[in-house]
Amino acid sequence: MLNRVILIGRLTKDPELRYTPQGVAVTQFTLAVDRSFSGNREEREADFIPIVTWRQLAETCANYLRKGRLAAVEGRIQVRNYENNEGRRVYVTEVIADNVRFLESPNREGGGQGREEGMGSAPSASGGYGGGNRSSGNRSNNSDPFADDGRPIDISDDDLPF
Repeated sequence: MLNRVILIGRLTKDPELRYTPQGVAVTQFTLAVDRSFSGNREEREADFIPIVTWRQLAETCANYLRKGRLAAVEGRIQVRNYENNEGRRVYVTEVIADNVRFLESPNREGGGQGREEGMGSAPSASGGYGGGNRSSGNRSNNSDPFADDGRPIDISDDDLPF
């Protein structure tokens, strides 16, 4: 059996970081993922997918992700249920993420404007950086790993991890 999900989308609001009574970090956020569309429809549609991260990944997401930022999420689909205050069974479907890649640099403003040129230098919550082929000549000489010079980065499909 296989239960694997890979999503790319934008956060609808800042992640919510909480801690369990045992002190384990858990973060929840929603990812807006564009739907493929066909025909003459000019209107784009999106799905709003709830994402849950745990432990160090949760804290990293809470520290670096913000509303409107582009992110790639890898994980598995989980369906859980509980009984609400009215005694009704409620089913919740969510993605439990085990890897999150930040596809835009944190110093970029206006993440919802479709600008993706910061992709190659963006950090990954699983460690390392976002996978773009970037020579040191493209980056400013400061020590900030999230800074870039604002120029577009050439990224081929072979450079992407998904």
